[in-house]
Amino acid sequence: MLGGYLIELFILRLNEYLWGPWMITFCFAIGLLFSVLTKFLQIRLLKDMIILLFKGEKSDAGVSSFQAFSMALSGRIGTGNIAGTATAIAFGGPGAIFWMCAIALIGASSAFIESTLAQIYKVKQNGQYRGGPAFYIEKGIGWRWYGSVFAIATITATAFLLPGIQSNSIALGMDNAFRLQPWVTGTAITVILGFIIIGGVKRIAHVAQIVVPFIGIIYMVCSLGIIIFHIAELPDVLLLIFRSAFNLDATYGGMMGSAIVWGVKRSIYSNEAGQGTGAHAAAAAEVSHPVKQGLVQAFSVYIDTLFICTATAIMILLTGMYNVQPDGSGTLFIVENLPGVDAGPGYTQESIDSVVPGKGAGFVAIALFFFGFPAIMAYYYIAEVNVAYLVKGIPYKIAVLLLKVILLSSAFYGAIRSADLAWALGDVGLGIMVLLNSVALLLLAKPALTALKDYEDQKRKGKDPIFNPVKLGIKNADFWMRR
Repeated sequence: MLGGYLIELFILRLNEYLWGPWMITFCFAIGLLFSVLTKFLQIRLLKDMIILLFKGEKSDAGVSSFQAFSMALSGRIGTGNIAGTATAIAFGGPGAIFWMCAIALIGASSAFIESTLAQIYKVKQNGQYRGGPAFYIEKGIGWRWYGSVFAIATITATAFLLPGIQSNSIALGMDNAFRLQPWVTGTAITVILGFIIIGGVKRIAHVAQIVVPFIGIIYMVCSLGIIIFHIAELPDVLLLIFRSAFNLDATYGGMMGSAIVWGVKRSIYSNEAGQGTGAHAAAAAEVSHPVKQGLVQAFSVYIDTLFICTATAIMILLTGMYNVQPDGSGTLFIVENLPGVDAGPGYTQESIDSVVPGKGAGFVAIALFFFGFPAIMAYYYIAEVNVAYLVKGIPYKIAVLLLKVILLSSAFYGAIRSADLAWALGDVGLGIMVLLNSVALLLLAKPALTALKDYEDQKRKGKDPIFNPVKLGIKNADFWMRR
């Protein structure tokens, strides 16, 4: 009993340290640096992002750009879009939403850099394209040991720590809406997930490209309906978000620090820019130039945070269905509009209920499932790629089997454990991955920037860009050299 309490206390303290002011400053600085170095491509090349999304064909070894986009988006669009956004408001106030959007806007450049690098240094392994931070760290910097550290950290995060957040939020939603016991929901998640991951990357990509766009559109339509219902209050809510973000609102005066911390933390957890997870899916795409997929993956950050997270936040704020408790104690409230409702999906449920009585809990529970379940699929794929990086031959098959057992067990356990511990574990895993990957991106930005210049030069000449690393002086891009 005492041992469990001490472990939980250690995890919570580690989480606070990892997401201290230094990490927030670091994330902002890197995103801003890459935005400047790429001349704010996230704005300049928005048209290219959308066009490229629907171009490119899958192959025996790779998936299409849209499938890779859907796989990455399935990891980005998780329960964080519903539960995480509500948590940001609860602990950071309405101003946290401004900072969520700000870090997403500049973070899109980080997503571009990491995804372009994943394509440049990808490999063809066991008949499939594979890549990600571990691969570009080894090939681009030459540090196999650092690539191995990242791979181990990623496997730990995606197989042990992060699945629990998704399954926990799904279980809470199902319990609130349908009175399903968490163990029942956990069992259902485990069985369905097991069937899908047995089919490998192709089955994961196929499920993702169907489920993720479908539920994203349905959720956005519902959110827009509620926003239109309260359209008269929209200007006041937008002003509240801005004023709260800079300590200009009387109610939320002094909360700017909390707004920044929770906005940045929840934004990075939701859109994963700079975390390195989206880079794994980017490497699987069949494209003629790495920058093409880098741009597509950058666009997925917009879909996740600027569209879905923002829609959730405005829906909650417009209906007034939220509490604000800056110390997280559950006793000191600046705003308490929902007595007895914990920070999380309950805010979104109450928001929908206020417009369509009796429908909020059911709709949010279903949305949580269709957002959270694909995220767990994405975590499995990411973990498997990193296992493939570390282990070769017959031991690889044994390691993958063990990975499936561990991830399925983590998903089930996450459904039945406390929400606070689930989020703390996930944030620890996220913080370690962001730190390791960001250092690598700083050391490796040059090849991605060189590839971007080459892409734009070819576009100006009216060509369909084709990548030639030898011509650009990029070494160890073995796949592209052979191609």
